[in-house]
Amino acid sequence: MSINYKEIASPAFVLDEALLIKNLELIQSVQERAGVSVILALKGFAMWRVFPLVGKYLKGATASSLNEAKLIYEEMGVKAHTYSPAYMPDEFEETLQLSSHITFNSISQYERFRSYLAKAKDQVSAGLRVNPEYSEVEVDLYNPSAPGSRLGIQDKYLVDGLPEGIEGLHFHVLCESSSYELEKVLVQFEKRFGHLLPHLKWVNFGGGHLMTRKDYDVEHLIKVLKAFKLRHPKLEVILEPGSAIAWQTGTLLATVLDIVESHGIHTAIVDVSFTAHMPDTLEMPYRPKIIGATDPVEGKPTYRIGGVSCLAGDYMNEYSFDQPLEVGQQLIFEDMIHYTMVKTTMFNGVRHPDICIWNTNGELEVVRSFRYEDFKNRLS
Repeated sequence: MSINYKEIASPAFVLDEALLIKNLELIQSVQERAGVSVILALKGFAMWRVFPLVGKYLKGATASSLNEAKLIYEEMGVKAHTYSPAYMPDEFEETLQLSSHITFNSISQYERFRSYLAKAKDQVSAGLRVNPEYSEVEVDLYNPSAPGSRLGIQDKYLVDGLPEGIEGLHFHVLCESSSYELEKVLVQFEKRFGHLLPHLKWVNFGGGHLMTRKDYDVEHLIKVLKAFKLRHPKLEVILEPGSAIAWQTGTLLATVLDIVESHGIHTAIVDVSFTAHMPDTLEMPYRPKIIGATDPVEGKPTYRIGGVSCLAGDYMNEYSFDQPLEVGQQLIFEDMIHYTMVKTTMFNGVRHPDICIWNTNGELEVVRSFRYEDFKNRLS
């Protein structure tokens, strides 16, 4: 059942529940057929209102901070697979209590907190993040294996084996990648760290497995995972995709507030902000799709889309439309649920979009509206 945007007040993030369920069903199928554990990465999708739904299909969730671990425990009812580049000393004991697995970014971090693990014996499984030093991610901002990366331990530091008490290894070098890229990464991972695998209970392949994308070869992924498990039958294999869960499941609804012209360039200013509400479009960068719009076409009405903040660079270059835009007209940005809501800010105090769900019964649920107090309470 398609979303009726005329019923929705702008600005708003709108999750389509039916599309989320479709993604979860596909992921659950991979999980069952390959014999692996797939868990939700909150860094990509943290809309806790639907955690009970997600929990019906996946085997848990992964946290990168104490706050995420708390959210997983409170709203999904499970302990987290936790990893952080470095743990806060005054938070570590509580983080440990909320974790089933905990991964350290360095041997020194493990040694620093090792005494806490002794107290949580048989309750928390400890692992190390390693760096296979191979990735096909081209944007350094999203490439954990870029030269000089602070993320993960190189194989030269583990030549003589693992520290006592380590039960798992974790790597994460993919970003919205294919199963063929995973296959290549596994070659490097096993080449560098294969001598350690017989001594482990689990291995975590991290995120970036975009198995819900239309052109993703799901059958090949299952083949790759099964082959790895045949080589290492005693290991539990864990995947923690971020984008895949909420890929193409929702939109950001905006409204044209004004149209201005400068040096022949027409800009439609909308009631959302790229820097505040869609930061990846400027950081990655990538160009979001707008329903009914195309890349510039000569002779068609063409506009920059300008954000409502005062930042000079808060805009996207020209889009063309079949008809001229008008003040008050809705614009719908596609695929704005994963890695978008989790990174929003209240920069400039601009109005934050509502968070909504279009339920499978065709009804709109406004999960959260933001007010002045939300802006004020983040400041001092």
